Amino acid sequence: MITVLMHIANAEPIKIDLDEMPNLQDVAVIGKNPRDRADKEVNWLEEGVTTIVFPWWRITFIEVLPTEAEEEQFVLPFRND
Repeated sequence: MITVLMHIANAEPIKIDLDEMPNLQDVAVIGKNPRDRADKEVNWLEEGVTTIVFPWWRITFIEVLPTEAEEEQFVLPFRND
C-alpha cells in the first residue's frame, strides 16, 4: 500500500492509499481510505466512503509519503546557528 498526499485544485489536500502508482495512460486516480492531513475524516465526503476516484484534471500534484521504515532511515541535517 502506498500512502500519498493528493493536492486537488481548489480544495484542501487529502491523504489516500493506493494499491499502485497511477500510469501516465490513466484518466483518473483511484484511492482508498480518504482522510485529511491530520488523518481525520474529510468533511466534504459522505460518511462511510472508503474509495474515491479523481480525474487527473482535478489533481495539481501528488506527494508520495514515506513509510514508517523510511522515516526512521531519513535523517534531517542538523544546523547549529
